[in-house]
Amino acid sequence: MPEFRIEGLSMAGKPIQGVINAETLKLAKDRAGQMARERKFRLTGVRVRSTFLYRVQKGEEKIDGEQKAFTKQEVQDALSKMGYQVLYVRKKLFDKAGAVPNTEVVSFVRVSADLIKQKLPFNEMMQLLINDIPNKNLREAVRDINQELKQGKDSEKAFVKHEKELGKFAAHMLGLASKSGNMGEIYESTAKFLERNAEFKKNLKSALIMPIVTLVILFFAVGYYVAYIFPATASLFVKFKIELPPMTKATLKMSDFIVENIVYIMLAFFIPILAFLRFATTERGRFFLDKNLWKVPAMGDLLHKTSIEIFCRVFYALYSGSGENIEVIKMAAEACGNKYMESQIKTVALPLMVEKGMNITEAFEATGVFTKTAISRFHSGAETGTVKNTALQLADYYEKETGYRMRNAIDLIQLVISMIIMVVLTGLTLVSSETATIKPKPPGGGGMIIHAVHIFRSLI
Repeated sequence: MPEFRIEGLSMAGKPIQGVINAETLKLAKDRAGQMARERKFRLTGVRVRSTFLYRVQKGEEKIDGEQKAFTKQEVQDALSKMGYQVLYVRKKLFDKAGAVPNTEVVSFVRVSADLIKQKLPFNEMMQLLINDIPNKNLREAVRDINQELKQGKDSEKAFVKHEKELGKFAAHMLGLASKSGNMGEIYESTAKFLERNAEFKKNLKSALIMPIVTLVILFFAVGYYVAYIFPATASLFVKFKIELPPMTKATLKMSDFIVENIVYIMLAFFIPILAFLRFATTERGRFFLDKNLWKVPAMGDLLHKTSIEIFCRVFYALYSGSGENIEVIKMAAEACGNKYMESQIKTVALPLMVEKGMNITEAFEATGVFTKTAISRFHSGAETGTVKNTALQLADYYEKETGYRMRNAIDLIQLVISMIIMVVLTGLTLVSSETATIKPKPPGGGGMIIHAVHIFRSLI
């Protein structure tokens, strides 16, 4: 998340500075204006922390590099104090950090968890990872986090500031781990979650993307055959006024309709898809999709149980056993990956627990997003005081079940796609076969000649 420096003057005329994080410059200015009104100072400016490219010289050696700062002058002053002759300092034109591949984040968290298990000091671990991380954006984020931790800044804020590179879930979890008493366990759980999530997405793509691509290619292939290849053959029969069989006649009419209305057909095909994709990117659209996603045959129940698995795994990693851990439940809900489930837990379960004093089992049951198995296990855990371990057991159970069922779902989807392809090819074969049976009538008086031949044969 971008960093901004607030500059202002107090009522006595003394300069004031502060640093905030915000998504955009506009949001930073709005927050700065609100702070100025609340704390009674005059806002003079809001500067974004940017990357500056520099070239310096020391002796005969020229060195190029880059440095993050709020102003160009800060970089020049810092380099001059280090004894360098500054040749130039200029702001980097394209300073936006690119996306970090999910595999890089998973690898970073997994290696961190393994190094913590080996009792390696956290500072040494971070420095070791900084030297070995291949992705530049992730490396710079980890370096910045390490510097802030050395300066004694709050670990959660240091990690959350880089949630764009690390991901929202990983940033929050690792930030909490650094100031908790079970860092190793939280890192391990986070690594397990990220690995599981990456594997699930990979399997989901395998189950859905290839079949969808196959169907799209098949759709265009059939459309091309019906619109262009088939009419070239059938038009010969029409030219000689030969009566066409039913399927051939219907296919030719369909071909004429497609050719005449191709623009409207393409618009009718693509506009709903684009509108749906646009709707799916909005908060309302994501909520609607997540609410109805669990009703999809074969995949719906699988996605439902995967969301519960993720919730339980995060819940286990953060749950301390004291009270009801409202913040833990809230964070687990945000991590589950389903907006509808998150909303039900936040708007139904948490108010029931806080305002009406309901226990965790009754509150979860009231949301309607947990399976009977999950509710039953949480009920047993609440009675025996083992809610945390129960959450881990549920997560492991659903991990194994969804892994097995995912393979079955992939096989089922591939079977359905194969059946669709078979039906389409069978239809094309039938039409082509029917076309091959068409026999043109002999031209002119050919019919009378054939009739005369038959009479002659009967007389012989």
